[in-house]
Amino acid sequence: MAYPLMEHLTGETFYYNGSIYKSTDSLAEELSGPSDLRTYYETLRIMEGVLLYAEDHMDRLSKSVASLEDFPVDIEGILDSAKTFIEDSGINSGNIRIVLTKSQLLIHEVDIKLPTEDMFRNGINTSLLKWERQTPNVKVFRGDYKNTVNKKFTEENEHGLPFELVLADNEDRIYEGSMSNLFVIKDGKVYSAPDSKILIGITRRRVIEALRRAGTELTEGMFKLEDLKGTDCAVFVSSTPFDILPVRYIDGYSFDSADNGLLQMIAREYKAYTAEYIAAHK
Repeated sequence: MAYPLMEHLTGETFYYNGSIYKSTDSLAEELSGPSDLRTYYETLRIMEGVLLYAEDHMDRLSKSVASLEDFPVDIEGILDSAKTFIEDSGINSGNIRIVLTKSQLLIHEVDIKLPTEDMFRNGINTSLLKWERQTPNVKVFRGDYKNTVNKKFTEENEHGLPFELVLADNEDRIYEGSMSNLFVIKDGKVYSAPDSKILIGITRRRVIEALRRAGTELTEGMFKLEDLKGTDCAVFVSSTPFDILPVRYIDGYSFDSADNGLLQMIAREYKAYTAEYIAAHK
């Protein structure tokens, strides 16, 4: 299903195939129209002028391309172009999207809905979406999935509009967020779906390091929501734009995730790890 190369454009300029254009240029409208090209992408966060975990993003981009097509990915060239765009645009914090096809390189600042302080403090509202990912480890635009997700985000549950969607597989086991990785803390252990089931998130790798620093480790496991009802557990999601977020609701199920001591410790360790990365790459 056709899907645009460019979506959620923000900022005054964008980069396309070696040149920087104004966002008002007719090319922006052209790139925002449906395309049948196979399109790979990465969303990178900028903090204090540093492209956060850029090497991990580029490694995943290369692997995504190699899994479906055979064309060279110029990692150094892409990163140089991204840095040129960031400097030209004067972006010190925010998010950019790198979009790649066999013949096109597009880089633009992306408008991403960020969590509020209240969401970090109390947890987010989410809705359940039954969807089994195809080739989950490949980050490529899929029109049918994107359209289904976009529609679901407009549907309120009993707590209002969801900030994120939680995906359930064909056996009703929750395994991932629509734009994040999903974790469950149950009986003092931290669980995540098997690697083969999910998109291996960049932040997820750092969360695993934060777990180690917090004195625990990741356990492979998946649960139905009914398995978590009435138990002392927590649910959280991780993603490049918003780091670690506790989950308060999954439709009618509620969790005291934000008050979970282990989750609070993991979040602190993750922030410390990120601060170390920024200091080392300034």
